[in-house]
Amino acid sequence: MPDPATDAATDPVALAAALIRCPSVTPDEGGALVLLQGLLDAAGFACTRVDRNGICNLFARWGAPGAARSFGFNGHTDVVPVGDAAAWTHDPFGGDIADGWLWGRGATDMKSGVAAFVAAAIDFVRNTPPDGALILTITGDEEGAGRDGTCALLDHMAANGERMAVCLVGEPTCPERLGEMIKVGRRGSLSCWFTAQGVQGHSAYPHRAKNPLHALVALLGRLAGEPLDQGTAHFDASTLQITSIDCGNTASNVIPARATACVNIRFNDAHNGASLSQWLTARAAQTEAETGVQIGLRIDISGESFLTPPGDFVALVSRAVQAETGLAPALSTSGGTSDARFVKDHCPVLEFGLVGKTMHQVDERVEMAQITALKRIYGRILADYFA
Repeated sequence: MPDPATDAATDPVALAAALIRCPSVTPDEGGALVLLQGLLDAAGFACTRVDRNGICNLFARWGAPGAARSFGFNGHTDVVPVGDAAAWTHDPFGGDIADGWLWGRGATDMKSGVAAFVAAAIDFVRNTPPDGALILTITGDEEGAGRDGTCALLDHMAANGERMAVCLVGEPTCPERLGEMIKVGRRGSLSCWFTAQGVQGHSAYPHRAKNPLHALVALLGRLAGEPLDQGTAHFDASTLQITSIDCGNTASNVIPARATACVNIRFNDAHNGASLSQWLTARAAQTEAETGVQIGLRIDISGESFLTPPGDFVALVSRAVQAETGLAPALSTSGGTSDARFVKDHCPVLEFGLVGKTMHQVDERVEMAQITALKRIYGRILADYFA
């Protein structure tokens, strides 16, 4: 008689549906990590909750700590809000299966990916106990600030002598078909908030005022009109986008005293957060000197750019993907940020997962066949790594 607990742990579609039924909108755990820990404990993994500042995280290891060969998976069970629940075809936390699709918030990003690598890991250690360690790091804070999620797990590992030799993040990476794309790096991301302080006055008497909006417009025009680079060997050109301008002014005949603006920069490996911060500070100072309007700035660097260059790890994952899908995956650095930006300081890291077309959308969903195929790919990667 099959063990129902074992079946639940190794059927990735059933596990993904169970995870979707956990309402784990950041920062709520929603029962998702409790569910996974129960399954991993039963499979012989040593599990530790690594909660920090109200964020729930799970560390699980099969094998001895500090093993020379140690493969890691990373993922998250937190999801973005559902938006208008009435606009969904199916209950966003129902985990419904219909017409070959699994529906619900997190179906694509990324509860199905977590289910696939958990199911593959449990199957692998049960059927082919590896000579080494298999580590799973699963966070509840990827969709939030991220500072108490994967970062907390990596801090826990450093404090306890735990180590991944390589790590695969199960984020959705494929544009149209499973197997099309592996992420070998990511652009960095930086946001800067400018505050311009002028002198309020009547718009008919501008000589008695000092317009902070004019200074901000000049600064933003300078920043947007100055190309950062032309791209690098593995990255597209860096981009700067103006994302807000505001002064809170409700009167059309008043020059405001204060105005703010925000820009976001997605940057390649020609830059780092420090060099871009210096550039922004210098341009703000230049505009301040030209206009007499004081300009302060606050910068948040949410991640540096990174690249895992072609080598043994990239080749291993690429071969497994092609063997299971028949597609030779493109090696890409496109898209936004992920927790790989933290893992890259610990070990070489790649990302591979589902087709991401519906992530964060109303009616988020994924084909069930993709989930089972993803489990097979992850299982082949493990078999090849520990061969």
